[in-house]
Amino acid sequence: MTNDQLIVALDVPDALSGLKLASEIGDAASFYKIGLGMLTGGGLALAQELKDEHGKRIFLDMKLFDISATVEKAVRGLAQFDLDFLTVHGDPYVVRAAKEGAGAKDMKILAVTILTSLDRADLDSALIRDGDISELVAERAARALEAGADGVICSPREAARVRALPQADGKLIVTPGVRPAGAELGDQKRVATPANAIAAGADHVVVGRPVWQSADPRKTALAIQAELASPQAAHPNR
Repeated sequence: MTNDQLIVALDVPDALSGLKLASEIGDAASFYKIGLGMLTGGGLALAQELKDEHGKRIFLDMKLFDISATVEKAVRGLAQFDLDFLTVHGDPYVVRAAKEGAGAKDMKILAVTILTSLDRADLDSALIRDGDISELVAERAARALEAGADGVICSPREAARVRALPQADGKLIVTPGVRPAGAELGDQKRVATPANAIAAGADHVVVGRPVWQSADPRKTALAIQAELASPQAAHPNR
């Protein structure tokens, strides 16, 4: 089976485009992320089809954030789709509500720490307290994991620091902001290559634009898979 460390982000306009891209990639990827941008374009239907009819794993990237009761109800509704990962904001009360909503389902609740598109200037403009981003990410990760999160979302640059947390033992680290060498950064600011992200302690890397903007998405996905299987991606604690 294809290595599921690679999660391909289906950041395309609608379900038909997503299904076409997944068909082009074929067995070069077994795990797909569907986010908010696809929600009104049939994202949930696509998730169900990829999982039920094509045997793919699905990461639903909703980044839920609301009062506890609303988060719990939303997660309870999404849990019926038997998806693999679901993101919520890493605030402890949000994580606790999401875990309550997930119930006995095997859907992993992943807590977002600080978006990989943000830097210190962005946090300042949002009135987020002073401090080094990596320190803030590690602190948010620790609190989310203590609240019951099954894992966290952080940039590759913070993966090693998060992996070293006592609270991260046996938990998942998923890193967006991953770019193969030479790829355009787009709106990402805290990035690393796929091999470096895994070597730093990530369990999965999320790659979107470098795959779906490629002239040959399957070839690009296979190249990333080869990099993830290389000695450069080895992590000493694995």
